[in-house]
Amino acid sequence: MPHAPDAVTRFSGIAAEYDAARPHPPAQIAAVLTQWSGHELPDVVDAGAGTGLSAVIWAGRAREVIALEPGEQMRAVAARRLAAAEQDGPGEPTRFTVRGGTAEDTGLPDGCADIVTASQAMHWFDPGRALPEIARILRPGGVFAAYDCDWPPCIDAETDAAYRAFDQLSDAAEQARALSPPRAAKREHLAAIMASGLFRDGTEIAVHGTEQGDAARLAAVALTQGGTAALLAAGASEDEIGLTRLREVAARQMPGPRTWWWTYRIRMAVRR
Repeated sequence: MPHAPDAVTRFSGIAAEYDAARPHPPAQIAAVLTQWSGHELPDVVDAGAGTGLSAVIWAGRAREVIALEPGEQMRAVAARRLAAAEQDGPGEPTRFTVRGGTAEDTGLPDGCADIVTASQAMHWFDPGRALPEIARILRPGGVFAAYDCDWPPCIDAETDAAYRAFDQLSDAAEQARALSPPRAAKREHLAAIMASGLFRDGTEIAVHGTEQGDAARLAAVALTQGGTAALLAAGASEDEIGLTRLREVAARQMPGPRTWWWTYRIRMAVRR
């Protein structure tokens, strides 16, 4: 029986592809979290920062951002992206730092952040260890936000249905091969945050973003899902997991770039 790869291993070897295909969180996320924090230029820690797609939205909107990522390959891409972003953004230059670490063991000092974020990442955390650590590095009244985009993007009925079928087949194949490591349901994030007793005034909101994408990019998005990489490495075929069908539908429906609508759900609360 194959061993289920952990969160870092699942994305090993696809950092560049991940960075090119994955969606960019909308700037409204930084705006609402800044308003909630009460700090015009907050200090931010982005836990599970990946290739920096979630950290870069703070360019010109934060005083300092620490992008915390356990994967070496992801950190290398993030370092290049964030070095280029230091002079970007609408306001004062933001100081970016990329460092190794996890939400459970950040290696950061007490009370160093006004905002801690987890973008597409909290489902990989051990909440019993991660939430106390996040509360420790937040200043009193600081904001923790776990946010995720609904998957897949909204494009058109046929393409969306083909992607959902791909997801279902992939999930079933992962379970059959015991390749899926433990992970929390994203819809349960806010309940877990509030159950910790470390946070108050929890809420969930949705913001939206649009991007342009074509059939090739949609297939690339599918290939950057950790489960897809694990399945293909374990010998599964693209036919078996529905990827061939997804490619066919996307090519027919998107002969050129089309608008993709992404919905981001932000689960946020204030440190006691």
